[in-house]
Amino acid sequence: SDTTIQKLTLEWFRAVNAKKYSYHFSWLGRPIIQYPQDIIAMQEIIWRVQPDLIIETGIAHGGSLLFYASMLEVNAACGGSREAEVIGVDIEIRLHNRAAIGAHPMNTRIIMIEGSSISPDMIAQVKARAEGKKRILVCLDSNHTHAHVLAELEAYAPLVSVASYCVVFDTIIQDMPGGMFPDRPWGPGNNPKTAVWEYLKGLKEQGQRGVDGNPLHFEIDKSIEHKLLITVAPDGYLKRTIPR
Repeated sequence: SDTTIQKLTLEWFRAVNAKKYSYHFSWLGRPIIQYPQDIIAMQEIIWRVQPDLIIETGIAHGGSLLFYASMLEVNAACGGSREAEVIGVDIEIRLHNRAAIGAHPMNTRIIMIEGSSISPDMIAQVKARAEGKKRILVCLDSNHTHAHVLAELEAYAPLVSVASYCVVFDTIIQDMPGGMFPDRPWGPGNNPKTAVWEYLKGLKEQGQRGVDGNPLHFEIDKSIEHKLLITVAPDGYLKRTIPR
């Protein structure tokens, strides 16, 4: 609620984003390309939800896959699902990244699928692997254009379990200066946040059901971004709830 802190946070964010701040960090030896604050938020969610499946679109160097796998390993050691796994989907998994991820001790919990996350074949493969899972968490972090993220939401959000999350990363693009992404097709007005807004509006107007047969309803969990202040996912932490 402190507008001065909000302003300072946004100014700091814009300054460090121009310096590729998210590229400074790794998880268990692999670049994770995330802000530390969001990593902590995801740890809290994974512990609270206790997912037996995490779906991630966008693999890059594999740091996030290893992070999710290691959190599932910790959950299992503390009494959670021993069969929990992570599915990573990417349009191109470079050979050196696949090899490094495959050689990592956490690889036993990881499944990698190469192809466009919004292609019918990839969607069908992920849905097939999700059958029988009780608690599913979805993380969208691939192509950041409005159309692509909206298609991912329509494909994968229905898989999310009640009380779990669909986390849409890099919604912060909407709040960045227009010239900050000169070599990318996304920017203000065309990004994950605008896709989230359209998707939630469509759910409210049309009404849908999840794969579990229950009404599909998401709320933006503002409590997460309010405590983080620094996050790449403002309006991106979507919690599935039971409609009131």
